[in-house]
Amino acid sequence: MTKKVATEVATGLATEHERRPAHTRAHSDVWLSGVTAGYGERPAIEHIDLAVEAGSLLAVVGPNGAGKSTLLKVMAGLLPAWSGRVEVLGSAPGREARRVAYVPQAETVDWAFPVTVGDVVMMGRYPALGPFRRPGVADRRHVEEALEKVGMADHRQTQIGRLSGGQRRRVFLARALAADPALYLLDEPVTGIDATTQEELMDILDAESRRGRTVVATTHDLAAAAQRFHRVAAINKRVIADGPASMILDPDVLSRTYGGHLLVLGGQAVLLDDAHHHDEGATGEVHYHEEARRG
Repeated sequence: MTKKVATEVATGLATEHERRPAHTRAHSDVWLSGVTAGYGERPAIEHIDLAVEAGSLLAVVGPNGAGKSTLLKVMAGLLPAWSGRVEVLGSAPGREARRVAYVPQAETVDWAFPVTVGDVVMMGRYPALGPFRRPGVADRRHVEEALEKVGMADHRQTQIGRLSGGQRRRVFLARALAADPALYLLDEPVTGIDATTQEELMDILDAESRRGRTVVATTHDLAAAAQRFHRVAAINKRVIADGPASMILDPDVLSRTYGGHLLVLGGQAVLLDDAHHHDEGATGEVHYHEEARRG
């Protein structure tokens, strides 16, 4: 237990989440207590309590508009919490940005810009380089290893706009891998890709978790959440349930998380998700499923 946590518990200043148990906070890469955040005057998440221990492979699931993307933005330090407390890698969100790889669901990229796959993945090395250093041998090695892991080494000289949606997802994951972070924050990393690619990318994330890296990823794929992740946090503005991945297939958890979006047929829960919408999107963002519908 850290001195700070011990003092708060002893003096009664810690919340119930902080005290239950207090050591969880000290051993968590991500820790939130009573967190509310949103856009304008509209809260997207409310009173979030969540602790993600180091080495976790955590799926964040919930209906559309439940606050999944917002939660990742708060963890990444891109959106301030209105209330509550957040610690990421032992510091305030954003303080340890060099040790965090955040991959949003939509990349605001000019796909016509003359930048290659290799250039994009090298961007993952920039936070460690600082403003005045040029990439060296070690940086190029990180990039090559990341491209090999995601199966895109043969495309290193390909202009980014010539890639398919699935290939782009591989490249952005490679950029995250090249950063060699302690924490991955991934917004729907396996959305809009074929089953084989999904399995390959999940194998990579599982391997990173086993290396002691922490992975927090949102997903709409409940089967993948149950089978490929170690833990699940089911949210709908608030945390509905948090525990072993298998719990997401429990009808009671599904009902409390998805509410009217859940239909029970013959004793089996069937998820009826509505037309895809997001917590809040930046102007000009293009999401992969939207791109697929237009293509």
